[in-house]
Amino acid sequence: MTQRNITVPAGQLPPLGGCRLITEQCKNVALFNVDGQFYAINDCCPHQGASLSNGRIEGHVIRCRAHGLRFDLANGQSPNPSRLEVTRYPTEHLDDQTLIIVHQEIAT
Repeated sequence: MTQRNITVPAGQLPPLGGCRLITEQCKNVALFNVDGQFYAINDCCPHQGASLSNGRIEGHVIRCRAHGLRFDLANGQSPNPSRLEVTRYPTEHLDDQTLIIVHQEIAT
């Protein structure tokens, strides 16, 4: 699988406890800042496609505002009985920017 990076300059990173929607080449990625650690996931909830970047952050979990499904930002899995999971992407901090590696999906 080819690797493609999305570069997010320091000025565009989400604030502590926040999220930014990053759109590049028709790909929507939700980038979260939890306790200074960055997590990147597909912005589309696998249940019915709602935007996860508009969800509510509860520690290391994002709660979808549409139907309340929750996803762990560290592994993409839902602690709900649904067993759904969201695609997550590794991030790397390099100098004054963060890279989101979008074609290297992490298998859980």
